[in-house]
Amino acid sequence: MTMPHRLHRSELAVPGSNERMLERAPDAGADVVFLDLEDAVAPDDKVQARLNVITALNDLDWSACSVSVRINGLDTYWCYRDIVDVVEQAGNNLDAILIPKVSSAADVHLVATMLEQIEAAMDIKDPIALYVLIETAAGMANVETIAQAHPERLEALVFGVADYAASIQSTTTNIGGVTSDYSVLTDPAEEGAPREAFWGDPWHYPIARMAVAARANGLRPIDGPFGDFSDPEGYISAARRAAMLGCEGKWAIHPSQVELANQVFTPADHVVSRTRRILEEMEIAASEGRGAVSLDGRLIDAASIRMAENLLAKVEQIGERDAILAESRSAREAAAG
Repeated sequence: MTMPHRLHRSELAVPGSNERMLERAPDAGADVVFLDLEDAVAPDDKVQARLNVITALNDLDWSACSVSVRINGLDTYWCYRDIVDVVEQAGNNLDAILIPKVSSAADVHLVATMLEQIEAAMDIKDPIALYVLIETAAGMANVETIAQAHPERLEALVFGVADYAASIQSTTTNIGGVTSDYSVLTDPAEEGAPREAFWGDPWHYPIARMAVAARANGLRPIDGPFGDFSDPEGYISAARRAAMLGCEGKWAIHPSQVELANQVFTPADHVVSRTRRILEEMEIAASEGRGAVSLDGRLIDAASIRMAENLLAKVEQIGERDAILAESRSAREAAAG
């Protein structure tokens, strides 16, 4: 079993209880849309939301993006029905299941075992991947073993900042952002001179640890939500930080954040141009029997080739996906007009 290499630059959250948002989701421009049965759905709406999601999976055209479903927590009585009903009734149209609040490898194995049984019983051809939310203290403490739990089905680790903050009893209420409470002061200067404060990033450690665990096991690390969707600059800053720490995508809790994530996690034109030059120079070096060369005063070697090939493969994948999205939007507009 091998999971396909999917784009994860932007992952749009869509409440399963909101039929209007479900209808619009396939053309939102996100690489991944996850239909939410957990936190975004009130308890009294859980059953209807599940039915809405099954209908959306079966009736809507998801060819322009990947689609996953966030099930309810394994400690709730909604969970098993989420897995059984959704996969039995719409499994052929589902790319992945997102498991919330994973605390150990056993949680992953439980869902994976259920999927194996349902896929066999329903003759589902393409295996359904698993995305895992690391959003509790226990999950972070066990993140390395979680990342190793089921290599045949695991695809991504996602940092769930809000529940993680609650789990460690952090005093912040700023979902995914920074705060002046996490800062250091310079030493006292001359009498009366103001002391400077330098803000820190309270999420650096958990994101970095999760990203290392993911990359060490061939998984994709994804940063979770940024709560203030009226602050695009703050979102972009958080996304760039996550990208520097190794993440290859970020959640969008509002459609306006999708394009921001796509921009941050899409290689810039000048980077693509230089990458092509790297491959050209290394090809010349190889023909001349040289193992490394310099380009613009910087050393490039075999490691540079691997990075360049990965980047250009991603660029090609983005181009293919954008073409499919444009075609899907045109078809929808033609049908509506």
